[in-house]
Amino acid sequence: MRDINNFKAGKWVNRLDYKSFSPEKINEEWVISDPALTNLLSNADRSLGKLDAFSDLVPDIDFFIKMHITKEATVSSKIEGTQTSFQEALVKEKDLDPERRDDWKEVQAYISAMKQAIDEMKQLPLSSRLIKRTHATLLSGVRGKEKLPGEFRSSQNWIGPSLKHAIFVPPTHEEIPELMSDLEYFLHSDQTLPPKNVPHLIKIAIIHYQFETIHPFLDGNGRIGRLLITLYLLEKGLLKKPTLYLSAFFEKNRRDYYNYLMDVRIKNDLKSWLDFFLIGVIETTESSINTFQRIIELRNRIELNELNKLGRKQAEAKRLINELYKQPIVDAGFVAEQLGVHASTANRLIKDFENLGILTELTGYKRNRIFAFKEYIDLF
Repeated sequence: MRDINNFKAGKWVNRLDYKSFSPEKINEEWVISDPALTNLLSNADRSLGKLDAFSDLVPDIDFFIKMHITKEATVSSKIEGTQTSFQEALVKEKDLDPERRDDWKEVQAYISAMKQAIDEMKQLPLSSRLIKRTHATLLSGVRGKEKLPGEFRSSQNWIGPSLKHAIFVPPTHEEIPELMSDLEYFLHSDQTLPPKNVPHLIKIAIIHYQFETIHPFLDGNGRIGRLLITLYLLEKGLLKKPTLYLSAFFEKNRRDYYNYLMDVRIKNDLKSWLDFFLIGVIETTESSINTFQRIIELRNRIELNELNKLGRKQAEAKRLINELYKQPIVDAGFVAEQLGVHASTANRLIKDFENLGILTELTGYKRNRIFAFKEYIDLF
């Protein structure tokens, strides 16, 4: 057993014009002797449990999972420099200005990668194999597609303007197989004999730090590293549904996020990173619960008070509102296709939703009009 307070991050290795960082392995049974950290961990565990329980109370929660995933994809990609807004991520590519489409494609690739990973975890364990497959989808058809999608890097990478003037230089590519193997063993160390019983939130915080330090890919490390957090919570049964994403917290506190990761490498200060991570879990779970509560209130008001004003159209209106929970920006063609109705019926139903204040027209055009369920979008 090793105490968190005795964490040794690794060593700096002199190269020709720079220093790279060679991390220590993490597959240990880590123990916490700090009472303040133990208390913070207990609060984070309780918050996560409340969110998981609350997800059982939300009817048709899968309607809303897509919105959570879209928000995560938008924010996680924003940390890496893309400029697609949450609302833009919800529209079709053809409805965007051409100069906005590359960023939009990166967000959509993230959504596809996340959905694929969640689906493949039904057959595959969380592992280097699954991580590589997810990475291949993340970089498929977007900027970075020339940077070995689905393969660990075979050259040196860095964070910063150049290798010589880098903020951080990860380990050499020769070290990656052994380091990622160690990370994978640690992922599943609770299943070994004898098991290494590290609290799950502490474990995934260490895993996220280590993955970002290894930086095993030429591109996409940040997005994959943040996605790993949600995948781990799902695999270990801490969440039944993918309802927790920390990218918004990391984006809001971006400077602290990078500084705490760097302080582990420079000062061996793992505790401050763990504190920051657990505070992020607590804040994010509370925010997610608040969003679900507001969704329930919105649903009740619309479905119990507004749609009953439509008389015989209520059945089709209920089907449309269910589609809007999954896809809150639509056009008449989408509504007609999803409901299996004639275009004229779709247009009349959209007009009814406009009159009720549920849908708002976005373009100002007379043709090719797009409508948004703005009150719902604003909840996210």
